[in-house]
Amino acid sequence: MAGTIQQIAEIAGVSRGTVDRALNERGRVNPEVSEKIWAIANEIGYVPKSRRLRTEKVLPGEIRKIGVITLLSETSFMKDVKHGIQDAQRELRDRGVELLVKESEGVDEEEQLKALAELESQGIEGLAIMPVESNRVRERLNELAAEKNIPVVTFNSDIIGTKRACYVGLDNRKSGRTAAGLMALMTKEKGKILVITGYFSNSVNSQRVDGFVEEMKKSFPQMELLGVQSSFDQSEEVEKIITNAMLSFPEINGIFVVSGGQAGVQRAFSNMKLERRPYVIIYDLTPVNRIALEEDVVDFLIDQNGYEQGYRPPFLLASKLLKGKEIKKEYRYTDITIRTKYNL
Repeated sequence: MAGTIQQIAEIAGVSRGTVDRALNERGRVNPEVSEKIWAIANEIGYVPKSRRLRTEKVLPGEIRKIGVITLLSETSFMKDVKHGIQDAQRELRDRGVELLVKESEGVDEEEQLKALAELESQGIEGLAIMPVESNRVRERLNELAAEKNIPVVTFNSDIIGTKRACYVGLDNRKSGRTAAGLMALMTKEKGKILVITGYFSNSVNSQRVDGFVEEMKKSFPQMELLGVQSSFDQSEEVEKIITNAMLSFPEINGIFVVSGGQAGVQRAFSNMKLERRPYVIIYDLTPVNRIALEEDVVDFLIDQNGYEQGYRPPFLLASKLLKGKEIKKEYRYTDITIRTKYNL
């Protein structure tokens, strides 16, 4: 039998009201307390009201369609995002909402524009998208939102200058500043730092790098940025970048990898047979990255709750379509969760 709010409150050591607010997004709750409550709820099988299915039957002709467009579909981080989308897809089906999902392996403007055209032709009434940062995509989203009255929610990555309703995902610039602070603690605020990004066209990567560099220059002027290199989210490229950089600058103190391909870090260190490796910060609690933490290949990992990023946007759009509920909160940030091998 599924658990209850009372059981969660007793286990978490908080009031029933706090549990209700955390699970149903009704007011402010300390992020650490909220995370603990959600963990307990998942463990005992409690499903909050906001996620319960409506039981009434859906009549033919009442199906509402929501489009979902993702990027980097084959990366390990996207597994959690896909899981969230799939759960939303299954749950919303019984509400009379169909999710039409388009995936892209890269960050390609033309491919995304084609996906947008196909979804519009299929009659979508709402759109959740990981947007490519480009003027043509921006113009297309504005056309859908303003001229065709199709609400748009961005997730994981955002795009400025659009009439999208809201963004669901990490505050990437703040996470970059967080990483700079962590790196400064480890390096004692000095030394040479290498930054590796994925795609320069990916706004998520750019914001993380910008936040890191801004904080480093502002607060830690003795830390020197060696440069920002692109790996295209490929582990082979990450390995090559680290190897070449350390051959030229063996005194590198820290490495910040803002995107995928993190497996290349371990291979580079192993092949170079380093006596002492640089400090390393990476993103996303994937199985490979978990091992990297456990085996001391990296020091810190910043997780961003990919499941919630995939799960939440379709429900925001469904609430607007089915209940007329406006999406009032523009930014719905997921927690910046710092992981080490000690809190896995």
